[in-house]
Amino acid sequence: SNVFRMSSGIQVKPKTAVQKGKTSPLPHSAQHATKPKPSDKLNPKTIDPFGAYSRPTSAFAAIYAKGGIPCRLVHGSVKHRVQWECPPETVPFDPLLVTLAEGLRETKHPYTFVSKEGFKELLMVDGATEKAIPLLPRLVPVLKAALAHSDDEVFGRGLDALVQLSAVVGPSLNDHLKHLLTNLSRRLMNKKFREKITVALQKLEQYGGKVS
Repeated sequence: SNVFRMSSGIQVKPKTAVQKGKTSPLPHSAQHATKPKPSDKLNPKTIDPFGAYSRPTSAFAAIYAKGGIPCRLVHGSVKHRVQWECPPETVPFDPLLVTLAEGLRETKHPYTFVSKEGFKELLMVDGATEKAIPLLPRLVPVLKAALAHSDDEVFGRGLDALVQLSAVVGPSLNDHLKHLLTNLSRRLMNKKFREKITVALQKLEQYGGKVS
């Protein structure tokens, strides 16, 4: 009765909780009924914030960890570079170019550097134009996600990658630009990116021709 008065004095609603408290020493079902409640409250608090950091933000992080990206970061005395396990011109663009584009949304080292440099260097190989054009329907949504990212560095990498891609595929990118310009116009209001975006738009127009 003392427990009933204390609990009823503190919590007006949960009469059922008091009844469960009385019967919990007897049946196991009542014990199990009370245990999930604190865990239900705790799990979201531990999973949600930590899961965002422990779970790869793109397919690139997971594939890189398994050795699926044929280039690695090499620390230099002056600046870093990527070293390819095989000549990049021998690497299939599908799916590597798309995977490297996914990696542009990473925010942790070395993923940020490897994805940016790997994407750029892969587009520099002979025959890159013919290899990249068929991948545009898959590349554009990935670049759009990078341009829509809240992280300024991710946006910057996405913008650089878009210009690099435009230089390689030329007018073939024109039909896809409408999906990307909205994200560029939003950041154009930011003084930090105004000049860089303006230059990027000029290059897109240059590489895309009069139609763009």
